[in-house]
Amino acid sequence: MGWDITKLNKVPNLKDAVLIEGLPGIGNVGKIAVDFAIEQLKPIEAYDFYSHAMPHSVFVNKDSLVELPKIRLHIIKRRGKVDLVFLTGDVQPVDEISSHEFTESLLDLCEKLNVKKIITTGGIGMSQLAKDPKIYITGNTKEAVEEFFDKGLKKKLVGVVGPIVGVTGLLLGLAHKRKIGAIAYLVESFAHPLHIGIKESRNLLSLLDKKLKLKIKFKKFDETVEEIAPAVKMRTQKLGKPKFQKETSYIG
Repeated sequence: MGWDITKLNKVPNLKDAVLIEGLPGIGNVGKIAVDFAIEQLKPIEAYDFYSHAMPHSVFVNKDSLVELPKIRLHIIKRRGKVDLVFLTGDVQPVDEISSHEFTESLLDLCEKLNVKKIITTGGIGMSQLAKDPKIYITGNTKEAVEEFFDKGLKKKLVGVVGPIVGVTGLLLGLAHKRKIGAIAYLVESFAHPLHIGIKESRNLLSLLDKKLKLKIKFKKFDETVEEIAPAVKMRTQKLGKPKFQKETSYIG
């Protein structure tokens, strides 16, 4: 079985949109940053993805009712700024085949939505937590890397980052086959299953805010993230880890 895509609301026509991915991974760095951007910007809930390859579990929500894990696409059309598409969720696809199938289905939809560039996000699993976590950038073309490069970012990943697994990595490679420029922002984090990457997420969100003109209210982030992060961990720590994950210095 492939991936079912359910349209949730009417979707506006987008112009040269950018997709930002923030699925679970090391420290949930990308997920926390993208989830907060969604909370601030209030984009349209556009599409849900579902497959029998997703974990055989449900969550009990705040209303004490059950719900399936979600992978969702959110869309916001912005006047005078680049249109944005956000990908977030409780899980990543759990094996190699479902990860490839999901990414291809996502890219099919991106082409229909007129997505022209892609940003993936995640954490680099380090043996200890850095005082000031560095952000690395890589991509599928030199042009894409230069466009999204910013002062202070690190380009030298050899010896620091191993294979980028899951959707975070596959989006870069498979987008290249479709001539879609894509980059990854990867933040140093602590490779411990109980670690929640709050500081790393804030650094990443600050970078996304600068490059995409999001106008994030960071005071609100600082006030609420201590409450948000444990809930994120609870929903993702057992479901967000792909079964094909190996010991690497980076997990998608």
